[in-house]
Amino acid sequence: MLALGAIGVLVLWLTIVPTLPSVESLRDVRLQVPLRVYSEDDQLMAEIGEQRRLPIALEDMPEHLKRAFLAAEDDRFYSHPGIDWRGTVRGAWLYARSMGRGRVPGGSTITQQVARRFFLSTDYSITRKLREMLLAIKIERELSKDEIFELYLNKEFLGHRAYGVGAAAQVYYGKRLDELTLAEAAMIAALPKAPSRDNPLSGPRQAMIRRNWILDRMLGLGYIDEQAHAEARSEPNSARYHGPVVALNAPWVTEMVRRDVVGRFGAEEAYSGGYSAWTTVDSRLQRAADQAVRDGLQAYDRRHGWRGAEQRIAEELLEDEEALRTELDRVRAVADLQPAVVVQADDESARLVLRGGEAVELTLDDVTWARPFISADTVGARPEAVSDVVSPGDLVRLRLVDDQWRLAQIPQAEAALVSMDAETGAVVAMVGGLDFGRSQFNRVTQSRRQPGSAFKPFIYAAALDHGFTAASMVNDSPVVLDDPSMEREWRPTNFSRRFHGPTRLRDAMIHSRNLVSVRLLMDMGLDYARDYITDFGFERNELPNGPSMALGSASLTPMSMTAAYAVFANGGYAVEPRYLHSVVDGDGRIVMEPEWTTVCRNCPDIPPAPQPVAEEESEAQSTLPRLRRPTLNGDRADPTALEENPALAGPPRPNRAPSVLEPQTTWLIDSMLSDVVTGGTGRRALALNRSDLAGKTGTTNDLRDTWFAGYGGGLVTTVWLGMDDNQSLGRQEQGGRTALPLWVDFMAVALDDRPEHHQPMPVGLAQALINPETGRRVRPGTSGAVQEWFHADNMPPLEDADDARNDADPYDIF
Repeated sequence: MLALGAIGVLVLWLTIVPTLPSVESLRDVRLQVPLRVYSEDDQLMAEIGEQRRLPIALEDMPEHLKRAFLAAEDDRFYSHPGIDWRGTVRGAWLYARSMGRGRVPGGSTITQQVARRFFLSTDYSITRKLREMLLAIKIERELSKDEIFELYLNKEFLGHRAYGVGAAAQVYYGKRLDELTLAEAAMIAALPKAPSRDNPLSGPRQAMIRRNWILDRMLGLGYIDEQAHAEARSEPNSARYHGPVVALNAPWVTEMVRRDVVGRFGAEEAYSGGYSAWTTVDSRLQRAADQAVRDGLQAYDRRHGWRGAEQRIAEELLEDEEALRTELDRVRAVADLQPAVVVQADDESARLVLRGGEAVELTLDDVTWARPFISADTVGARPEAVSDVVSPGDLVRLRLVDDQWRLAQIPQAEAALVSMDAETGAVVAMVGGLDFGRSQFNRVTQSRRQPGSAFKPFIYAAALDHGFTAASMVNDSPVVLDDPSMEREWRPTNFSRRFHGPTRLRDAMIHSRNLVSVRLLMDMGLDYARDYITDFGFERNELPNGPSMALGSASLTPMSMTAAYAVFANGGYAVEPRYLHSVVDGDGRIVMEPEWTTVCRNCPDIPPAPQPVAEEESEAQSTLPRLRRPTLNGDRADPTALEENPALAGPPRPNRAPSVLEPQTTWLIDSMLSDVVTGGTGRRALALNRSDLAGKTGTTNDLRDTWFAGYGGGLVTTVWLGMDDNQSLGRQEQGGRTALPLWVDFMAVALDDRPEHHQPMPVGLAQALINPETGRRVRPGTSGAVQEWFHADNMPPLEDADDARNDADPYDIF
């Protein structure tokens, strides 16, 4: 018998051992860890992947957690060679008694479980069990006990997509491991037996039974004393589901980052490789952008009346709390708009129930805005009773405003907001719509809409470099043009439908005179203007080949408009928008770092590409310094580092932003856009009480799109508001009323800690007194004269008395 047994063992050893996998890979094992996306200030924005895992070193795990697992799974782990013979014999005996008709408990040590999890299948067979035992012995020879135990605690599936004890602590208790109580640690240790069925959420009764059994085992093994045992046993089941602890909601940027990482590494690697991506988003400004978009859309929506209940709930369900809760659970929140059901309504008030059972009372003051919607231009009479607005069974939306629930509705309009640093192009905040769950369409980067008058500064910049001045007189009068891009005659008008005759360019910008822009474009020529405007970052094929381009008929994204306005804000440099700073792997190494541009005013010119040289010549050449790469820990490249090293040559990192607009022209446009805020269509921005603000409103035909693009304090921000289906927003809904308030609300927060930033006046400008009626220079002391700035080499002629008497024509185009 002994000989036969020895021969059998030898045969098994010779046939199975050579086929066992190498355990060397366990030393460099890569646990599947999801992709995590962070803001610039290290706030988690998203966790993307099938498995939730937080790898923890064994020495960082609390002792009572480790002892709970040893008590539950393998109390002789630190003394056996990988196989617990007593457990194995017990398992074999039970298997024999059951005649092999099913699974039996016992027999698998922690090392055997590691072997099964990493290398073997879960098939139930004698062959697989033998391979598991032999592989466990092999693992014990290669790895220390602590290494094996750490792998086990980080690998084991513990229910609800949690892999490893770190993730389980977060999923069930929302805690770090060192914050777990003894009872909570024992509950987590109870999970490996049946993680999907007997966890504290899906099977709380069975989970509590096994938790208490583990606590009894810990007491019997001397791991805890009587007092700790009694206190832990009396502790109730406090587990509840905790999703990923997302500190910052920025789904639009997160989706862009996800696509970039997947494009670089592939989906499987991106979602399980343990990568962390750091964005340029500022959490404080992102929250302000979200709030501004929500408030702005609600303000617009309330002006256009109440469209009625979202849906009806059968009245027989109103008395059944459980049925009512089930109905409400089927309706998701949209942004900050929570679903609620009206259960009672009369003239004075209405009682509603929110998800979770919270009761809310609305009074007449809470619904006075809800005039009946008739059309985009018309609303009905103000309600005189609450019951005029809602009735029992109505499913409506409530919004919490100043700790008070108010009646609301899902807006029909949408909005987009993007803000970036004018010097570096870093996107500090982005909101692509009201609610990402409702629509993943990113209106900042994907929506192409006509910017209207917000496009005019580019036309004016081209005119200033074409010989016009801020004092040039252009006739604001009717004109009929043949526009090839529109395939018909075009008769542009002003928004007010009035015409103002000869108008200075500065006044035309301030008051957004359409005919002036059209005449400027036609005088310059379409080819010149299109070529000029592409320097702002637009593609030439985006720009219409017709005079309607003067009024912003190009279809552009808010992101491209923001980058273009950055040229005015930073002194004439074209910076590329960027939202991803870097991606690091699980070991903290930077594996992806997109190049980016920054303004560097004192950098030397970029030298031409080096030519091939002889080997002996190349040895004599000195190595030129290069800017160090930005690192993860906040030690990112400072633009001033380039200025402090004027001898720097070679390809800089970050790349130097090219100068695309003369500083004199930039300053003049900035001056005009500042006047738009102080005395024109952007006057609402004066509420910010700053003198460094500049920008331009935009409104398209039939009030379909409204814009405000502007800057201050080194930040450039663009807001668009309109309908996705391109319908009209309604009468009087122009950029200054619809989009600008969102811009103001956001910038009030964004500029709170930023000093005022004024562009220094460049050399090459001259100031002169002019006659505002003719745009010509006048002598000091002339009555009614105003100050104006010019390119020093393009001053208007001096007006004399004969000019005034002859009433010379003040404009010469058209």
